[in-house]
Amino acid sequence: MGKELKLPRSKPEEQGVASRSVLDFIDGVEREKLGLHSFILLRHGQAVAEGWWSPYERELPHLLFSLSKSFTSTAIGLAAQEGKLSLDDLVISYFPEETTEAIASNMGELRIRHLLSMSTGHATDTMPPMRDSENWAVTFLSMPIEHPPGTHFLYNTGATYMLSVILYRATGEQLLDFLQPRLFDPLRMTDMTTIVSPQGIHVGGFGISARTEDVAKLGQLYLQRGIWDGARILSEEWVEEATSKQVSNGVDPENDWEQGYGYQFWRSRHGYRGDGAFGQYCVVLPEQDAVIAITSGLGNMGKVLDLAWEHLLPGMKPEAIPIDEAEQSMLTERLKSLAYAPANKSETPSSAERWSGQTYSIESNPACIETLAVSFVSENAVIRYCDHLGEHSLTIGNGEWIKNVIATSEGDLRVATGGAWTDDQTYEVTTWLIEMPFKDTWTFRFEGNNLNVAVERELSVIPGLSDFLLLPDLKGSLQ
Repeated sequence: MGKELKLPRSKPEEQGVASRSVLDFIDGVEREKLGLHSFILLRHGQAVAEGWWSPYERELPHLLFSLSKSFTSTAIGLAAQEGKLSLDDLVISYFPEETTEAIASNMGELRIRHLLSMSTGHATDTMPPMRDSENWAVTFLSMPIEHPPGTHFLYNTGATYMLSVILYRATGEQLLDFLQPRLFDPLRMTDMTTIVSPQGIHVGGFGISARTEDVAKLGQLYLQRGIWDGARILSEEWVEEATSKQVSNGVDPENDWEQGYGYQFWRSRHGYRGDGAFGQYCVVLPEQDAVIAITSGLGNMGKVLDLAWEHLLPGMKPEAIPIDEAEQSMLTERLKSLAYAPANKSETPSSAERWSGQTYSIESNPACIETLAVSFVSENAVIRYCDHLGEHSLTIGNGEWIKNVIATSEGDLRVATGGAWTDDQTYEVTTWLIEMPFKDTWTFRFEGNNLNVAVERELSVIPGLSDFLLLPDLKGSLQ
C-alpha cells in the first residue's frame, strides 16, 4: 500500500476477478431489491469494483451500527499490545467506585475477553435497560449474569460499551481519539465520527460513521495480518485470536450467524466479518485474498451474503485472467450508473395554489415542529418549518434528487429529497438520509384548511434503531 488516501485501483481481470461475476452480483442485488448503498471489492489489495447508488456518494460517511464493534475490538487489541490492559483483567477492577456494594452473581468472574467474545453470561442483551438509565456502566454492573462467563454466547451490545469505558479508564483516551494515531492516521482514514453515551463516552457498540473505503481498509489490515505499508499495526497474534472462533453460537452450517464468534467479529461460511444493522459489512476472505465492504439499508442481511457467495466467490481465480473488453466495459458503465431513481416529474395541480406558501400551525409533536408551509411556485417545491432550533427550509426535487442539510438536536442531517403529486390533494416526498440506512416517505395531504403529514420508513423494524431520527406524523391547520 502506498501513502495515498485512497486504495490502489485495478481492473478486475488483472486481479483474477471476472467482470461478469460482479455484474451478476449487482443484478442479484437489484433484482431482490436489497437496498445496497455502496460496495467495494478488494482483491490482492486492489479495488477492482466499487459503486455507490445515487443519491449516496463516495465521500459521504455512512452510519455503521454494530460494525462499529470491530473498530472497538481493534482498539482493545492495540491497548493490549501496548500493555495498557490485559484481556484477562477483571471487569470490576476498572470500576472500584461503582462496585463497592455487593456485585451481581458471576460479575466478579467477568473478564475483558468475555466482553470481547459476547460470552458475558447474560441471558438478555444489556443495552436496552442501559439506554433507559442515567448511567450505562452502573446499570451493566448491576445486572444479573445467569451463566458463568465464557460458557454462553449472547449478542450483547452493552458488553461492547463496557469495552469502550474500560479503554478510556485504562488509557485516558476516548475510543476514536485512541485510534486516531494508531489506526486512522496510518491507514489514512478521515472524518470518523461517533455518538456518545450520556456520560460522554464513545458508545463503541454502535454509532461510528465511516466512508465505505475506510471500512474496506480495516478489512484489508486484518487480511494482511496486521501489517500496513510494511509496518506492523496489529500483532499477528491479535488478528488470529480476534478473527477465530472463540465461542460457539449455533450449529447450522448454512447460517452465517452460526459459524462461531471471535472478538467482535463473526465467523462466516467463508472467512469472517464485522457487520451492522441494516446491512453494513466488512467481509474478509483470506482464502481468496479479498475484502468486501458494503453499506446498505436492507432488511434481509443474509441475502446479500448469499449473493456474494453465489456470484463473487466463483469469479475469483488464482491468477490474472484474460480481459473480456465487452464485459469490462459493461461493468464500468453499470457501476457509474447505479442509482435509485426519483419519482417522475409531475405537474403541479391548479388546486395547489390554495395551499402554496400558506403557514400551518402544527399540533404538539415529539419533533417540536410548530409551523410548516409548502411553496409550489417554482418547479421544485420548498418546505419551510419552524421548530425549537429555529427556522429551516428544504428544497424538494421534481424528477431529481436535491441535497439538503437539516439541523437537528443530534447534529446536521444530510438528506436527498424528491417529490411528486399523486393526486390533486396529495404531495409525496421521498427523503433519503444519505449518511444512514434510512429512506422515509412524507405524504402531505391537503384537505380544506387542514394538513396531515404521514411519515413512513422503508425498513425492517429493529427496536431502538428503526425509529432513529424518524419524523413523527404531523397534523396542522391554516393560521
